[in-house]
Amino acid sequence: MKVGIYKEVQIDTSHRLLHYHGKCANLHGHRWKIEVWMEGEPDPATQIVIDYSVIKKIVEKYDHQIILNKDDPMVPRIAEFHPVITTPGDPTSELIASLIRDDLTCACREQGLRAAVSKIRVWESPTSCAEIS
Repeated sequence: MKVGIYKEVQIDTSHRLLHYHGKCANLHGHRWKIEVWMEGEPDPATQIVIDYSVIKKIVEKYDHQIILNKDDPMVPRIAEFHPVITTPGDPTSELIASLIRDDLTCACREQGLRAAVSKIRVWESPTSCAEIS
């Protein structure tokens, strides 16, 4: 029997888009809302598809962090004072959604869970989000 679950996590981060021409090329922050839908077979003993705290922990690794493209020249300077999470491209909501999906997929595999992300939304403002399904 397949079961679907949903988890919402809100985080605060800063980022900038190195290859964008506009305001978002400047370092700035957002209150991000991450929505995760997962589907899978519940564990026979616990009846849990995946523990909600696992989803929260994976998303919260970005909370109160600076996220920059690994090629951004700001990385080494900021890293002198604060940890920087680097991404393999500009840290857009689209890329963040993909990275969180990949981290959740890896966590399920490591824990032997028969679960997968069916949809993820990453909101970087109340009116703008990226969705992977």
